[in-house]
Amino acid sequence: MKYLLSIVLLAFIGLSTPRKTTPASYDWGEVPVQPNLSWAQQVGALKTPATTQLNAVHFGLQNDTSVLNTYPIQLAIDSCNRMGGGTVVIPAGTYHIGALFIKSGVNLHLSKGTTLVASEAISDYPEFPSRIAGIEMVWPSAVLNILDAENAAITGEGVIDCRGKVFWDKYWKMREDYEKRNLRWIVDYDCKRVRGILVSNSKHITLKDFTLMRTGFWACQILYSDQCSVNGVTINNNIGGHGPSTDGIDIDSSTNILIENCEVDCNDDNICIKAGRDADGLRVNRPTENVVVRNCTARKGAGLITCGSETSGSIRNVLAYDLKASGTGSVLRLKSSMNRGGTIENIYITRVEADSVSNVLGVDLNWHPKYSYSELPAEYKGKEIPAHWKVMLTPVEPKEKGYPYFRNVYFSHVKAERAKRFIAASGWNDTLRIENFYISNVNAQVKSAGKIVYGKNFQLSDIRLEVEDKSRVKQEHNVDSKIEISYQ
Repeated sequence: MKYLLSIVLLAFIGLSTPRKTTPASYDWGEVPVQPNLSWAQQVGALKTPATTQLNAVHFGLQNDTSVLNTYPIQLAIDSCNRMGGGTVVIPAGTYHIGALFIKSGVNLHLSKGTTLVASEAISDYPEFPSRIAGIEMVWPSAVLNILDAENAAITGEGVIDCRGKVFWDKYWKMREDYEKRNLRWIVDYDCKRVRGILVSNSKHITLKDFTLMRTGFWACQILYSDQCSVNGVTINNNIGGHGPSTDGIDIDSSTNILIENCEVDCNDDNICIKAGRDADGLRVNRPTENVVVRNCTARKGAGLITCGSETSGSIRNVLAYDLKASGTGSVLRLKSSMNRGGTIENIYITRVEADSVSNVLGVDLNWHPKYSYSELPAEYKGKEIPAHWKVMLTPVEPKEKGYPYFRNVYFSHVKAERAKRFIAASGWNDTLRIENFYISNVNAQVKSAGKIVYGKNFQLSDIRLEVEDKSRVKQEHNVDSKIEISYQ
């Protein structure tokens, strides 16, 4: 039937039984102590929505893009939740929607041939307190939201078309105006844009097999959550324009996360690990830890795996392996600033194939100062300003609390072709260094070698570089380091 939305039991449409990751062996080169990665066996959703049989229910869903179908789909989700959970199946067709909220015990299944077309009207996305780009503030809901839920899912081979260009255009127009007024630091927060998927304060959440495209802001944010899996998701935010800050997958102050078999093409960080920004992030003080990324591909973007720049709550225990990068910024990128605070530590990246990336490894304690530091222009002083401006302007005191620390990074078995640079790694000074980097078994074809500045215990072994401009890795102010590179 044309107008049908069913809640059904389908033996093979449901989610597979969750399983723990199996122990694996990794080669990190010559390291003083082999890392303990036992935590990696417990990541991901450990349970999934029930497939209890439910009678088919008609809710008035219409395969007609001139009709807004938010209400009938939400009614089905709410009914399924009240009945104890199950699978809400969206049949093949094209459906115009606003914000949807998936509840505990519910799997929203997008059948093959299904396209959810998101509304371009900001009024279809009710606002609520959230965290965006590292600070807590009121923000529009995402297209699909899983809030304060347990054991919920979004699955299926369907497509979620967020039609975000209207928000991209809004941002670029505001950005031009804000930069003229020395307000670059706040434009990202003043320009409210719609995320693709938000998982917040939830546990045992599964996102599987669908395609997410053209998101107005971040594609998929997992915030303040635990035991979540993202499997087989395709993200394409480079359709029909240049989407600013369209990160692919953002893991934000969350724990025990598994990301696998995903493909991300975006205009910012492809897979990004975050933990809050500046004074507000230090106030919340929630880390991201225990994250496994495997069998994923990054295309356009700012980095295959990025940690930061929101580091305030600390980031630790990230294992990524069997990855591909094509045309993105860095294979591994660590970034923060001198007012973020927090520590990035215990990062393990291995078995990566890269082509046409900007950096094989990028490390910067003081990233993007024009964006990272907030200063109120003189003409606004003494005037009433928005609450989130005040949050951004709150100083970190004492200032030493804002210093970030990077340490214990293992980076091995990387093959890169046509890269712009091998390494760009910088600490701050001789008292704030980037420490304990173990880099081994890298074969890279690069235009330029790069540099390492203010490092401590940088250990590079079995590194083979083919450098187009014949440069060598510059070493400045490093201590206790051993750098062995074969140049070709």
